[in-house]
Amino acid sequence: MSPTRPLRVTFLGNDAWSVPSLDALSASPHEVVLVVTAEPKPAGRGNELTPTPVAEAARRLGVPVAEVESVKSGPGFKHLAVTAPDVLVVVAYGELLPPNVLNVASIAPVNLHFSLLPSLRGASPVQTALLLGAEVTGVTTIMMDHGLDTGGILFQREERIRRDDDAGSLGERLAMLGAQVLVETIDHLSAGPVAPRPQDHSIATFAPKFTAQDRVLDWSNPARVLVNLVRALSPEPAATTTLRGEGLKVFRAQEVGVEGEPGRIVEVTKDGFVIATAKGGFRPLEVAPAGRKRMSATEFANGYRPQLGDIVG
Repeated sequence: MSPTRPLRVTFLGNDAWSVPSLDALSASPHEVVLVVTAEPKPAGRGNELTPTPVAEAARRLGVPVAEVESVKSGPGFKHLAVTAPDVLVVVAYGELLPPNVLNVASIAPVNLHFSLLPSLRGASPVQTALLLGAEVTGVTTIMMDHGLDTGGILFQREERIRRDDDAGSLGERLAMLGAQVLVETIDHLSAGPVAPRPQDHSIATFAPKFTAQDRVLDWSNPARVLVNLVRALSPEPAATTTLRGEGLKVFRAQEVGVEGEPGRIVEVTKDGFVIATAKGGFRPLEVAPAGRKRMSATEFANGYRPQLGDIVG
């Protein structure tokens, strides 16, 4: 629908997946009066201070940007308060916001979440959907409250998960789809009150942030679970294991029908190798040895020569 009147929007986000929403809002009739994002952090081999993707996008768009440690209090909160937005938009910002921040918006604080809430509340909904082998996920806009992704649902849209999806490809599609839904949500809010639909908290599921230990491939799991973990963690930070005491990242893999002692290499060819798991075999397709760039399993097999019977991990 077309907006009845343009609304003033303050945008909070940090991630690359936040950028399509910022782009879409900037191209809409609504006015992005301020973008708030995290302070630059050291990154890369030189540990140079690097702005967030959202800060870079805001500068590209010519939108005022505040890079702050937090918006809960201090300078960050003051930046928010003085903008007096109609709508506060939050996309992949990563900070649980208190009532004083949510109340800055005169109409609504709106969050775009990359799942079909109440499924997969939390920091890693895209990755967890892949880990669980889900066939469908989606995006949701909610009227934010004090809880973690617990606010009333405004709009939702489904997205099928493809067999070749990893977190990178699925997240990019959800970010683009979410940008459309977010603008539609703001358009509806401009036309008058929108009644959010309460979430059924009894059926909520959760998607906590992955830890370093969660990234380690555990061969006592079935191959299908491990392949899904690889999909969930690719392209970054990647699932990990070791071979001959050296770290090895795995970016793509497939399940194959072999048996053997979990963690032992049971097949080696010029095209790669297969590791036995609790059920089925795990064939890496794309890997990166410690300190090296990504390479195909064929390149790895020819250069590092894994041997039949080697223990992995």
